[in-house]
Amino acid sequence: MYRKLICVSAVWIAAVSHSDVNDESSNTLFYEEVTIVGARETQQGVTGSAQVIDAEQLKRFGYTDIQRIARQVPGVSVQVEDGYGLRPNISIRGVATERSGRITLLEDNVLIAPAPYSAPSAYYFPTAGRMSSFEVLKGPSAITQGPYTIGGALNMISTPIPREAEGRIAAEMGQDESVRVHATYGNTSDDGFGFLIETQQWSSAGYQKIDRSGGETGLDVEDYTLKGAYRPDDSPHSLAVKIQLADQTSNQSYLGLTNVDFSRDAKRRYGLSSLDQIRTDHEQVILRYGYDADAVSFSATVYNNTLARNWFKTEGIDLDGSDNASVFSKTSWSSVVEAVNRGQAIGDWSTDQLAGVLDGTLDTAPGSIQVRANEREYFSRGIQLLAVWDFNTTGASHRMEAGLRYHKDEEDRLQRNSTYRQEGGHLVLDDVGLLGNAGNRIQQADAIAFHIYDRIEFGSWTLTPGIRYEDIDQRRIRYEIRAGRTENPASRSLDNIRSTRSNTTRVALPGIGALYRLNEATALIAGVHKGFTAPSNVEGVQEEEALNYEFGIRHRSDSRRVEIIGFLSDYDNLLGECTASSGANCEIGDAFNGDAVTVRGVEFIAGTELAGSNVPLELAYTYIDGSFDTDIADTAFFGDVSAGDPIPYIPKHQLYAMIGFVRPQWAVHLSANFVDKTCVRAACGVFEMTDSSFTVDIAGRWSVNDNLGLFARVENLADSSDIVGLHPYGARPNKSRTALVGLDLSF
Repeated sequence: MYRKLICVSAVWIAAVSHSDVNDESSNTLFYEEVTIVGARETQQGVTGSAQVIDAEQLKRFGYTDIQRIARQVPGVSVQVEDGYGLRPNISIRGVATERSGRITLLEDNVLIAPAPYSAPSAYYFPTAGRMSSFEVLKGPSAITQGPYTIGGALNMISTPIPREAEGRIAAEMGQDESVRVHATYGNTSDDGFGFLIETQQWSSAGYQKIDRSGGETGLDVEDYTLKGAYRPDDSPHSLAVKIQLADQTSNQSYLGLTNVDFSRDAKRRYGLSSLDQIRTDHEQVILRYGYDADAVSFSATVYNNTLARNWFKTEGIDLDGSDNASVFSKTSWSSVVEAVNRGQAIGDWSTDQLAGVLDGTLDTAPGSIQVRANEREYFSRGIQLLAVWDFNTTGASHRMEAGLRYHKDEEDRLQRNSTYRQEGGHLVLDDVGLLGNAGNRIQQADAIAFHIYDRIEFGSWTLTPGIRYEDIDQRRIRYEIRAGRTENPASRSLDNIRSTRSNTTRVALPGIGALYRLNEATALIAGVHKGFTAPSNVEGVQEEEALNYEFGIRHRSDSRRVEIIGFLSDYDNLLGECTASSGANCEIGDAFNGDAVTVRGVEFIAGTELAGSNVPLELAYTYIDGSFDTDIADTAFFGDVSAGDPIPYIPKHQLYAMIGFVRPQWAVHLSANFVDKTCVRAACGVFEMTDSSFTVDIAGRWSVNDNLGLFARVENLADSSDIVGLHPYGARPNKSRTALVGLDLSF
């Protein structure tokens, strides 16, 4: 990776020396990417909760971890898993965190989860370090961004095409052999053609150490983007195309630690996870046509996302002693870790024996350890149309928006279980297994979504009535795995179908928001909308629905901004979906009804600048209280739930604070983040709660001249080690103290 750093830097420095660059070039954008909120200044007029983290804020710390970025927004919760934000678990207003599957994820206003309807778990997440800004939209305004509207939407804005020749190289290196290069160059000709080329190269050896292994626990990411656009100055028409490719290899595992082992060495990983690695290959193509006249605008967007991934990871152990992979009786590692934590036996296996397996001090029988190649292919494609019409009626102005999206997506699983034994603390292959023996199925979704939304302004009032309609057809086909190696186990034909199932959902989602201006700087906001989460393809499982209310006050002046909003989500039915990452003992793909749930909370955000603009201060606080309203008999997913039990992984209290010291030539920013302890299961007991966590980051920049800057950053300054998650299979730490230095060159 150091060789990559040198090569990429040399190429871009050569580009600087040979380009005709106007030193006084404007930063005005030639073709802005599609936003759902807009600039931070426009938040004042939104009839609901909306936050923007813009380029200026991102520059303060230069984060590549979406988890650190998202926690600056009130109402957003994060369940940390890998410490890098590669596959984040993000919640908005108390929805389930797992794999960000209950919020609408967008890049440039296009659905970006691998299969947003049929398999919404975000096993691919865009590289946060290449984004120019982030938007979070909540409340009734979120009905324009479906299909997940209970919590809201997260839109990531990629680097736009500049109006004039402009380039940038940001390069950093630091602890754990961490190296990152982010380089962009773009230009626009006089006749209206614009382009942007961009790459991000990011690698790290990782902050964890695997027992008896020299293997790394980090990542290697290669990300490339190419954009082109045509928009003549004298024409209302525009065309744009975006091609984005991302390859990632990361040595991540589902296997965590027992609580005792965590207390001894939080950055340790068991040797059982030495082979664990995920590889992903993502491709995106977007073609957009735009028409923008005085009172009418229209856009048509065609998109296609594909993802191929294979997560090779240890799944469990056969404690019954069978060496036949076809009759493997798996005990999950989550059950083993839990038994060791509680000092319990599993069958004939004592606590000490189970601990010995984890430690690598106990050899196991041939074929006893299961390692799965979780190989899947996804696509997400469609066309979306959006029309906006500005007009006036007696005493009121309107901005009416109508959108239509036709979408198809698919998840194709063809997975293999292989079996190993543990010998001398190392894994030894016994049987590679049949291709498809860990899953041979296809699940698909077809969806048509429509929304109409009107922004009505009259006097001191703004009203935004709207409605969204979702029509979703989902289906799944499971194929049999034929015994015998002479047959093709991946064969898919009518006579090889094991089972089928399907589900159809049609739902109308109305909402209305209101804003009343007390004066030019202060406004009251309120709203109510019906929220929705698409169900799975399991027959008889209801969609997740909730009535959502919010009320608050917003103040913005030249020197300060304050917003406080209370919200309530009244669920008719909480949906639980079984995945491997949930750590639940249920069949992957099944879904469960969680009945009525109530989530209530308060979001507070404030910012000001002292000493002119030399000392910026920001504060974001979130209170969330989410609990089940009814008793639920023991299920494989929710467990045995009593009314009043909390929703897992949603902390009651979160606090983010930032202070900066800014001078013309240098700047220093310090941030602190507190996250309350959380229950990881509804019926929260011993060993089922994370630690509260307090982390401090510091970053500094120094401008050598107008084109060159130096920067440094230390994450987790106090090097705190907390249990920030207990899923999928055991205790997981936050990333250890990491120091990085770098340079930022613009031209």
